[in-house]
Amino acid sequence: MMQVKLWIILLFLSNYALAGTIQIAVAANVAYAIEDLKNAFEKLHPNTKVQVILGSSGKLTAQVKYGAPYMLFMSADMKYPEVLYNEGFAQNKPLLYAQGALALLSVKERNYCAEMFVLKSSDVKKIAIANPKTAPYGKAAKEALKNARLYKKLKQKLVYGESVSQTLAYVRSAVDMGIVAKSALFSPQMLEYKEAIHWAEVNEELYSPISQGIVILKEGVGNEEVKAFYDFILSAQAKSIFKRYGYKVP
Repeated sequence: MMQVKLWIILLFLSNYALAGTIQIAVAANVAYAIEDLKNAFEKLHPNTKVQVILGSSGKLTAQVKYGAPYMLFMSADMKYPEVLYNEGFAQNKPLLYAQGALALLSVKERNYCAEMFVLKSSDVKKIAIANPKTAPYGKAAKEALKNARLYKKLKQKLVYGESVSQTLAYVRSAVDMGIVAKSALFSPQMLEYKEAIHWAEVNEELYSPISQGIVILKEGVGNEEVKAFYDFILSAQAKSIFKRYGYKVP
């Protein structure tokens, strides 16, 4: 199945493999900020176009190992890019570009005074989180539930999204609540949902910091446009964009 999916990706990317186009793999939580980042970069480098492939960090890492021609990887953690570096798929050790956060979300208005314990409400039958096996935000959500001593009680209610983007879609259409990437709540499509009414940040003491790393992959080595985008993501201008989407920056 992975090989079939990879063939489709390679066919898709072949249509964009033009001079001045760079392909980057981006963790799904960055989906909400990436357009602003792309636009800002392309204003500085008008002859370079950025082609973005979104997915869970685990799935993107597997695709790189199977030969996907991504040039740069923006992960949702430090572990996956570290693995790629150690196995020779990346040029450099990952550098921290942002630190993410979790949020509770419901399309229905709720009282968040009880914080995580709002998930125990009698009308909450299904709770969405990203897959902890492949999505760092899912791993953090599971950790938060365990540290709040809620995981065993709520385990049967959990519905797993392949990525944080799919998890968000589940919360908006198919489940009662979810634990999502805080960054999603600052996108234009989510402005109707208000803090302390529809969503609330998860206590950061309940989960390990979601430190997100960036690496240049083998396909991007020696490519000046890839290096320019890498430097841009670590720049003050990019940091200001990340802050607008609820991230902490180094």
